[in-house]
Amino acid sequence: MLVKFLRYLVFAGLLVSALTIVAWLFSPDPKFNSASFEREALTRSIAHPDTALTLAQYRADAGEIVTLLVDAIHEEAISGIDLADLGARRVEDPFVALASVDVDRLTAAFSGPFERHVVAIERLLPTAPPGGRHLGIGTNFPEHAEEAHSESVFVFPKFGTATPARTTVVAPEGGLLDYEVELCMRFDRPIRSLEDFDAAVKGLFLCADFTDRIALLELADPDNLDSGYGFSDAKSGPGFFPSGPFLLIPKDWSSFVADTRMMTWLNSEARQDARGGEMTLDFRELTEKVLGEMISRRFYYAGEFYKLAPNQRIDPDMTLMSGTSEGVIFTTPARHDYIEIAVAYLLKGGPFSGKNLMDIAIPVFIENERASGHFLKPGDTVVYRASMLGDIVVEIRP
Repeated sequence: MLVKFLRYLVFAGLLVSALTIVAWLFSPDPKFNSASFEREALTRSIAHPDTALTLAQYRADAGEIVTLLVDAIHEEAISGIDLADLGARRVEDPFVALASVDVDRLTAAFSGPFERHVVAIERLLPTAPPGGRHLGIGTNFPEHAEEAHSESVFVFPKFGTATPARTTVVAPEGGLLDYEVELCMRFDRPIRSLEDFDAAVKGLFLCADFTDRIALLELADPDNLDSGYGFSDAKSGPGFFPSGPFLLIPKDWSSFVADTRMMTWLNSEARQDARGGEMTLDFRELTEKVLGEMISRRFYYAGEFYKLAPNQRIDPDMTLMSGTSEGVIFTTPARHDYIEIAVAYLLKGGPFSGKNLMDIAIPVFIENERASGHFLKPGDTVVYRASMLGDIVVEIRP
């Protein structure tokens, strides 16, 4: 009887092992999150001046910053009218330059006999404001929130200055570098209230966000993404904030954002496609949310805790980001990951090892993700584009 029982036990063990191996072999290995795409191609264009004014800046040979009123985009260049030719002050702040031009002159400029300056896109300055602190937004698009298993929109400070529309980003050896396309907004004045938001001149631009997924896995709380841990470290690497070539001043920011379409391509393969109208919270609602998060020093970055913004307001040198849509590279663990994690946990003694399951699970998952080769690597090209906001081209280098 004992021999028969042992045979059944061995058979059961072999069956479980065989099923585990089969499950491991046939487990899906997603390379990135899928996204839905509109049928029509997304082409570059300039907004009609009745809808929005398009600005761009570059540094002239003499060193001064020139602000252009853009009227055309070419393959790798733009053309536009120097605002100084319309009577603008020669200042670095594009809002100040625009405000110093008579409205009637702006309206007549496109049909007037003004010189058109042709400037290569690679010469254009970042359209983001010059500050080193910005307002990052998490899971503000429903499909991406589902990818991340997040139930709410959350905020975090993003550290670092913006880079221009033609730039490079380093992919650290052994790292898990991910892409994100976003819309961004900046203001001509400090924003302390929704009344300030409503009164402010608002500038919209295309922006991109890169993520170090290892930092996020090691620091973030998967059960509470709003804990204040992980996101600032993961999203504040050097060059992690490219900004598009154009700053648009729309007459109706809400409808303009809602209709704006943005996409991401990795090596010419479309990965993300969404419109601003899909945002869970629009920019006014995001402003209300970030203003309500200004007091607590709960955001962890580089070993210290910070408030969301240094002056408990949205300063003019800060960007308010939109969050990204579905289609990022990072996916939650697949079946084979869970199997390997369980095996590794048991081999280390299971519950008798004295180790937390997550202490074993995270390194195993990271090594599996490294081995997958799915993340950004040297030689890759990431292109971000938005209707009427131009595009960003990033070369990934070692």
